[in-house]
Amino acid sequence: MSKKDYYEVLSINRDASEDEIKKSYRKLAMKHHPDRNPDNPKSEDHFKEAKEAYEVLSDTQKRAAYDQYGHAATDGSMGGGFGAGQGAAGFDFSDIFGDIFGGGRAGGGGRSGVQRGADLRYNLEITLEQAARGTETKIRVPTMAECETCHGSGAKPGTSPSTCTTCAGHGQVRMQQGFFSIQQTCPRCHGSGKIIASPCTPCHGVGRIKQHKTLSVKIPAGVDNDDRIRLSGEGEHGSNKGPAGDLYVVIHISPHSVFQRDHNDLHCEMPISFAIAALGGEIEIPTLDGSARIKIPAETQSGKVFRLRGKGIKGVRSSTFGDLHCHVMIETPANLTDRQKELLREFEKINEGDSARHSPRAKSWMNKVKEFFG
Repeated sequence: MSKKDYYEVLSINRDASEDEIKKSYRKLAMKHHPDRNPDNPKSEDHFKEAKEAYEVLSDTQKRAAYDQYGHAATDGSMGGGFGAGQGAAGFDFSDIFGDIFGGGRAGGGGRSGVQRGADLRYNLEITLEQAARGTETKIRVPTMAECETCHGSGAKPGTSPSTCTTCAGHGQVRMQQGFFSIQQTCPRCHGSGKIIASPCTPCHGVGRIKQHKTLSVKIPAGVDNDDRIRLSGEGEHGSNKGPAGDLYVVIHISPHSVFQRDHNDLHCEMPISFAIAALGGEIEIPTLDGSARIKIPAETQSGKVFRLRGKGIKGVRSSTFGDLHCHVMIETPANLTDRQKELLREFEKINEGDSARHSPRAKSWMNKVKEFFG
């Protein structure tokens, strides 16, 4: 199948300027990049097609040959042509990848080898009371800090790193694979652009050493599970004087003996006696602000929920307090005395005399069972 005209691929005129060529290619590369279209093989073909066109039209000599001989200038039929391309002249592919993946060069790297330090994560467990009211605590964090002996250079005091001869200090080497040019991290200096002949003893030439530091963390009132508190610049130190990363403190609330949290609301189970459920009464229940009393109406059934407004938690991003939901659980008497058993048998006998009146839910359930088997 014949190749499309390179100018047509990039949707530009034949007298297009270098900036117009670059702008058009950038737009197409971002649109058809395989990472943006993983399930569309046609997009990958368009991406390769645009890249090939840009490789030629961005180079003055290649473009002149192509304008005169067309594709014959690139396929070797003109006596070698320029099929083993030298890469897209003057174009930084990190510009495109930065736009696609949400950032520029990773860690602020480049020829100087300067890299931002890694972000750190610290899992902090706190109580429900601390989460509700807020607190301040201290944490001890392991981190990589700049070596005080070599001041981060990695070289023994009195010496200094030398420029890597493999990459000429760039930290990157370019590999040729036919028409395509691939840039990758220098295998000798590992991207730093420097070679350390006499490594610093304490840090073994790394420029950083492992330390522990104690930090004070303020926990705002209302935090919830998996909320993150960012401590800027408290992550690992960067390489070659690069900026430090951040520390993210991730909140985990330990299980509570009484309450379960649901966003800003609290829930608790409230066991009551059979007598209070039947006759009604008043009971005392706990809240995060102390105790409270609620009235239990007569004939309360198990599973009934009582809501106390404003007795929950005020979330970090909320303007009001949640509620406390008390779930009634009728407790069956245990370890009965002979007299208690006698009274219960008497009660049950009386109850059977008019079960439809005294146990309406049981009567309704039995009627449904009869209909089911009927």
